[in-house]
Amino acid sequence: MNARTLLGIVALVVVGLLAWELRWVLLVLFGAIVLAVALDVPITLLRRLTPLNRPSALLVVLTALVLIGGWIAQLLLPELVQQIHQFSTLIPAVFDRLMGLLAQVDWISNLQNQLLQPGTLERLQPVGSQLLGFAGGAANSTLQLVLMALLAILLALDPRSHQNIVIALTPQRWRDHSKRVLGECRQALGGWLAGMTLSAVSVFILTWAGLALLKVPLALLSGLVCGLLTFVPTIGPSAATLLPMAVALLVSPATVLQVLVLRLVLQNVEAFLITPLLLSRTVNLLPTVSLMAQLCLGALLGLPGVLLALPLVVVLQVICEELLVKAVMDRWV
Repeated sequence: MNARTLLGIVALVVVGLLAWELRWVLLVLFGAIVLAVALDVPITLLRRLTPLNRPSALLVVLTALVLIGGWIAQLLLPELVQQIHQFSTLIPAVFDRLMGLLAQVDWISNLQNQLLQPGTLERLQPVGSQLLGFAGGAANSTLQLVLMALLAILLALDPRSHQNIVIALTPQRWRDHSKRVLGECRQALGGWLAGMTLSAVSVFILTWAGLALLKVPLALLSGLVCGLLTFVPTIGPSAATLLPMAVALLVSPATVLQVLVLRLVLQNVEAFLITPLLLSRTVNLLPTVSLMAQLCLGALLGLPGVLLALPLVVVLQVICEELLVKAVMDRWV
């Protein structure tokens, strides 16, 4: 091992340690890149159809998003607020119904008796102390979201300059290839965002309509939760099903079964028809890769890692295909 190789290994270790220490900064930056790509898709389309420059197109897109968001909020927000208030009042009834059903199971009754033994509350006190940091974590997350949005607007305002910075950091003979890889990453990420957004909207509308036909309370709130959690495949749809099933428990056990069948049908339609159809020309992620990425980043970074796992995998898949497979493995004789 010569001195140059040793110096390269030390530099690689230092960069890895520095990246780990700055992981939250890098996470905010990547989230801003995802939002910037989401803004760049309508900006590019608008510039193709009109003679507007990029700052003007960005202003039009942001104004349109605010107006559309305000219009949707005006239509849905009153009913949504009412259902959230209704949900807060239904929580005790749902809890009582669940406890009544669980009391019929022998081992759960024994577990409840063990929890009521003396000394159990003292052992549970550390859990309560951990909950005290929830308010501070929420404030920190809000600040990170604001910084992410500001960075996304700045990146969408002049993406070419930021792209040139990345290209300039690569060796001269690789710059053309790096530019092409960055373009393919942007195309794949934009296609994934567009496809997942349409898929989430479809799940929201279908779930809302299905629960309304079944006369399940809080249909709008349940549909909104199911639509939002579509962005977290594999884990999100299954977790989102718990809310409408818990509310349906107040109606009847038969309604719970109907809601379960409805959600299973919609999940399979979304997973095997809507999402593959929308993403067939952009990116194709295996379910095992998606699940492992969410588990790994969730263990390392918590909930933000789970939310950004799939867009990160989309980018890494393009990079690995271009740099590792085509540039190294395909030429390895």
